[in-house]
Amino acid sequence: MSEVLSSSDPEVFALCRAEERRQAEKIRLIPSENYVSKAVLEASGSVFTNKYSEGYPGKRYYEGQEFVDPLEQLAIDRAKSLFGAAHANVQPYSGSPANLAVYLAFLKPGDKVMGLALPMGGHLTHGWGVSITGKYFTPVQYGVRKDTGRLDYDEIRDLAKKERPALLWAGGTAYSRLWDFETMGAIAREVGARFCADIAHIAGLIAGGVHPSPIAHADVVTTTTHKTLRGPRGGMILCKTEHAQAIDRAVFPGLQGGPHVHNTAALAVALKEAAQPSFKDYAKLVVANARVLAEALMAKGFDVVSGGTDNHLILIDLTNKKVSGKIAARALDKAGIELNYNSVPYDTRKPFDPSGIRLGSPSISSRGMGEAEMRQIATWMDRVVGDPTDETAAKVLGEVRELTGKFPAPGISI
Repeated sequence: MSEVLSSSDPEVFALCRAEERRQAEKIRLIPSENYVSKAVLEASGSVFTNKYSEGYPGKRYYEGQEFVDPLEQLAIDRAKSLFGAAHANVQPYSGSPANLAVYLAFLKPGDKVMGLALPMGGHLTHGWGVSITGKYFTPVQYGVRKDTGRLDYDEIRDLAKKERPALLWAGGTAYSRLWDFETMGAIAREVGARFCADIAHIAGLIAGGVHPSPIAHADVVTTTTHKTLRGPRGGMILCKTEHAQAIDRAVFPGLQGGPHVHNTAALAVALKEAAQPSFKDYAKLVVANARVLAEALMAKGFDVVSGGTDNHLILIDLTNKKVSGKIAARALDKAGIELNYNSVPYDTRKPFDPSGIRLGSPSISSRGMGEAEMRQIATWMDRVVGDPTDETAAKVLGEVRELTGKFPAPGISI
């Protein structure tokens, strides 16, 4: 943190320093969070934040783009190379605007859109009712099997044939198994639907080679640029050449004005990092750690949805522990273990006080933690969930801080 900020705005400086310390001292298990490198942080805070750049490289509406254009083209080229895509748009402000661009590019209001239901692990923007995507379009929701917690592709195919959606989504926020993108693409083609894969959670795992890629099977692929990809907060769209013009027009001028060029700079850095051999090692560690943590928790009686994980994410139903997800999450937070309460498939409790918790391994893997630490985290979680009192949380917090002190947080000097 800069001393310039300290003198100009002590209040904001103090909050930034406190957040640095919190991120350094806690075990951060929210699966959508991570640590970016110092280089990504520096690029994100660069002077590109001063520049407006409506349009695309070589086709801008403002002057002074002689350094912005090559920067954005660099990010585009790196994204295309990393994911093997024909076209990339790196301007979306985040994942939800990226998804909205897909609707604008291909659909008319009222068209049917089919996606994984939010309570089953899906995302709001895949047609859930409280989202604009469920209000302006006709939603069709598929789920997971009650007995396995997994997708049933035969059921998805049958539903798609019955409903004939214009757009079929794959992807979610709380599904811990591999996606069969090839089958999803085949289903979409059978019913004449566009197929979009939302890889926001697993983009880093795909880049690292530990999860199948949808690029060959999907018309369009959307993603955030943070989460497992370890970039700045933002969005990105990858697509086939024939859809490039429609997607670009949907992003600008359809939904957005000037792109956030400082984020484009940070994204370019993150994409270069993701192309390095060390990133593959990180991606492997993310999956290995999640599996070990899930197994250790199941050994302590936790009901892990679907019986385990294939990616970075673990979803737990706490019904058998006789504690709600909210109570458990808040007690764990006091103990220095940060995750979120979450609905589980077929949950009988309300979304603001659900039965489950959601956790993942990206942040702790970025710190270099491994199998031994996963088993220790499971032990701490068992202690706190079994006795969610302030006294137990305080005891565990001291032990957590001792552990995190041995694994420096990337990008943070504390």
